[in-house]
Amino acid sequence: MTPSLLFDSANFFVLPFWLLMIGLPNWSVTRKVMESFLPFLLLAGVYVYLFGMSLDPEAAQSFANPSLADIARLFANEKVAATGWVHFLVMDLFVGRWIYWEGQRSGVWTRHSLIICLFAGPMGLLSHIVTQWVSRRFFAGGVVEGETVSG
Repeated sequence: MTPSLLFDSANFFVLPFWLLMIGLPNWSVTRKVMESFLPFLLLAGVYVYLFGMSLDPEAAQSFANPSLADIARLFANEKVAATGWVHFLVMDLFVGRWIYWEGQRSGVWTRHSLIICLFAGPMGLLSHIVTQWVSRRFFAGGVVEGETVSG
């Protein structure tokens, strides 16, 4: 498989999980699907494969003692860029799953944080942490999709 095909496939693969968490967070099927670690195992397998394809002595040396210029040069390589992108997909989805489950557990509204996390993982995480703090500070028990939940 080419790095381009794996890149496209991985992008498409994560979308149903995001759509379920964002669009149907309280559906029993969403909860069942999000209980599984299988999506992460599959994406991690793609990552390992791409990592192995992109690792050569020059890349290994650059990763062992990285400088910004070395990393920028490495990411100009399509295999390395695909590897890095799949890394982002795996980690952002993992963080999104954590945000989803925290919302299910605590009743804190998560839709906006999940949307942000889909496009910019760390900002989505920050959004959820702030939302959780605001909900605890100003709303007794949190907010679930616009409804107050007792706590």
